[in-house]
Amino acid sequence: MTRTALFQPLALGPYTLAHRVVMAPLTRMRSTTPGNIPNPLNAQYYRQRATAGGLIICEASQILAQGQGVPASPGIHSPEQVAGWRGVTGAIHAEGGKAFLQLWHVGRISHPSHQPGGELPVAPSAIAAEGMAMTATFSREPFPQPRALLLEEIPALVASYERAARNAQAAGFDGVEIHCANGYLLEQFLQSRSNQRTDAYGGSIENRCRLPLEVVNAVASVWGPERVGIRLSPFGIANDSAEAEPLPLYTHLIGQLDRLGLAYLHLLEPRASGAGQREVDHQDVPSACELFRPLWQGRLITAGNFRGDSAEETIAQGLADAIAFGRLFISNPDLPRRLRLEAPLTPYNRATFYGGGPEGYTDYPRLG
Repeated sequence: MTRTALFQPLALGPYTLAHRVVMAPLTRMRSTTPGNIPNPLNAQYYRQRATAGGLIICEASQILAQGQGVPASPGIHSPEQVAGWRGVTGAIHAEGGKAFLQLWHVGRISHPSHQPGGELPVAPSAIAAEGMAMTATFSREPFPQPRALLLEEIPALVASYERAARNAQAAGFDGVEIHCANGYLLEQFLQSRSNQRTDAYGGSIENRCRLPLEVVNAVASVWGPERVGIRLSPFGIANDSAEAEPLPLYTHLIGQLDRLGLAYLHLLEPRASGAGQREVDHQDVPSACELFRPLWQGRLITAGNFRGDSAEETIAQGLADAIAFGRLFISNPDLPRRLRLEAPLTPYNRATFYGGGPEGYTDYPRLG
């Protein structure tokens, strides 16, 4: 299959991308600690993967210390972190690329070892996630029962997203993506299994969508909606997520988001849910982009177990405007070029995904 659709230019908000191969946000746990500060090694990693006119969505970054869920993940809430990210954005821009930052709060998918003062993580309701947390020392312990956020704490939480958005501007990013997927805080508010509140943020679909929409509007007030994206995983099962009947919930949410003129909607295909932890290819699952494309008038990015031919076909059929690649971008820093040339792809080493130094991070070879 000649890959022409994948390499057509794409207008995305105020920007024009040279191709539709997007680098997905990928947690790698290589920030400088203490402080969770992006560093020169991170800048080198991103520069290797930047292309002229290409979009990189930089890894999820906690909007405040309380939002952290794994060791050495970067933040966007301190002056030192902003300065560290400036080195990363400068590296991406030096190669002609565009950089968005993913704004993150993990909610209950955390452990007291990451929390200020060793406190409990927060969540919509005091319901523990099933599974194992990664502690500050990379060990594994069961997720604790979180503390339910008080109603009067929610305005400050929204304000933290707004502050993080301003910090991302100061760090030199071209836009931001709001993480509302994979079982983290905003998705915890969306889904009835993790949100059993009886106030204005729980119960009905409209109430459960309230916080994500407030966050989107707060972030858009900083950047303008045309520089803001959002990531959703409507049928995902990562981090003990999953809505029993996702279609009504996500139909409502996407309908509300569609009115706002955002830069893009970023969907995670259900076949790849949980791919960060193990090899998955869930069968007999829906196609998120096929189901929700008719509800979304703007740009749509989709991600999840794509290869060159399947990415080309998805774009050519009009089901998405761009394809985000994750694991293949880890092991193929020149992935767009390889896909264009239909060159062999270097396999990734899952053992080096999280933590460590250059191995499995900046030492993957380019073509030639």
